[in-house]
Amino acid sequence: MKVKAHRRLLFQIFWSFFKISPVTFGGGFAMIPLIIKEIVEKRKWLTNDDITDVIALSQTVPGAVAVNSATFIGQRIGGIRGALAAMIGVSLPTFLIVLALGASYYYVQDNPKLEAAFISIRATIVAIIVYAGIKIAKTAIFDKTTFFIMVVGVPVLFFIHPIVAILLGAITGLVVTSIKTKLGYQIDLKKDKEVDPTTDPDYYMGAGI
Repeated sequence: MKVKAHRRLLFQIFWSFFKISPVTFGGGFAMIPLIIKEIVEKRKWLTNDDITDVIALSQTVPGAVAVNSATFIGQRIGGIRGALAAMIGVSLPTFLIVLALGASYYYVQDNPKLEAAFISIRATIVAIIVYAGIKIAKTAIFDKTTFFIMVVGVPVLFFIHPIVAILLGAITGLVVTSIKTKLGYQIDLKKDKEVDPTTDPDYYMGAGI
């Protein structure tokens, strides 16, 4: 029974990402809302916090964000085989679509209706990515420190590489956590609050937003 259940899980992982991949125009970030709907809201395999961590991790390693994210999510759900199922599921539709478009591009490249459709698709992608950013912000920004990192990080990204920005964000988090610990604050990231044990145990040092 366990073998059949695991095989069923692997197929569900594969099928979930196989369905997501063909409609995620614009890359990995455009995939985030669909991942949240499928993996978090429908399947309930992971939480929004888990997805936020996976997306952050996916950007710190080489490769496409979409494939990296799918692989990490698959591994969290079904181990190594889950990672392979997710990676194949997210890559196969794209491979087949690109192969078909490559074969037919010569015949459709000057089609004005197709060009108009792609222009509209690009505008829609911007909206999808903004929506994904808002969804992630709800779980990633929960105090003054994370709010400050976000506010500073957006303009900084115009001048430095994203990897450098991620490393600076990690260093900032480590430094701030160390300072707050020395000052006597108990950091509880899972509950998204900070407790001052010397005063009120329910004291919240939030961003006020």
